[in-house]
Amino acid sequence: MTFDDDLTACADAVQTHDPLRFQSVMASPVAVRPFLFALYAFNIELARAPWASQESMIAEMRVQWWRDIGSEIEAGAGVRRHYVATPLARLLPADLACHIDTMAEARRWDIYRDPFEDQAAFDSYIDATAGGVMWMAAATLGAAAHDEGAVRDFAYGAGLATYLQAIPELVAHKRIPLLDGTHTGLRALATKGRTRIAAARKKGVTRLAVPALLTGWQADAVLAQVERQPERVEQGALGLSEFHKRSSLMLRAMTGRW
Repeated sequence: MTFDDDLTACADAVQTHDPLRFQSVMASPVAVRPFLFALYAFNIELARAPWASQESMIAEMRVQWWRDIGSEIEAGAGVRRHYVATPLARLLPADLACHIDTMAEARRWDIYRDPFEDQAAFDSYIDATAGGVMWMAAATLGAAAHDEGAVRDFAYGAGLATYLQAIPELVAHKRIPLLDGTHTGLRALATKGRTRIAAARKKGVTRLAVPALLTGWQADAVLAQVERQPERVEQGALGLSEFHKRSSLMLRAMTGRW
């Protein structure tokens, strides 16, 4: 599929607002890039919706707008004109659009300042947001139904790594992002994420789905940093060097490892 103006805008949005996913798409086969750019641009738009206004009602309306888009795609109806929604509706299978509603419902937590009720609520948030987008990507690219457990295990670890990197910003916005922000609690959370990544790799996924998992190429290393130095979370000092990130991604893209 050639890049029209909408897909070009999607790619530009991903490059600007989600550079790690942009790099993973560019390391993927050319044929799958249009879909991945549309999906990841949608993920950006949905993630930004709760922060669109300090007025909770307006933020709720922004999130609801994407729920409505998901319903329209699922129903096979024409979606309202939008530079992301239009190509997404064209490229995302209708039977996968139900995950948009789950993702949007989870994103409502971002609107308010209430803490997570318990560990199950926190895990559900990570699974709905990170797991939802990764499963939609993997299933569209060719993952079989039995791959979903592995994809969601890996997505949990990848989503957790990204979430921990965002902790300082969440705190700055007066959110309560963690149930246990002590060093002991952070280490336990990181270990849980790494355990699920290891479980996913042991299960394996259909090779066609590998580009969908490339987005988490540095997650295990980031979580290992938290295990060793949990203070890096509050310092906003998590992450790999640019050289390490690029070389690691290139290796995974060439070998098919994730």
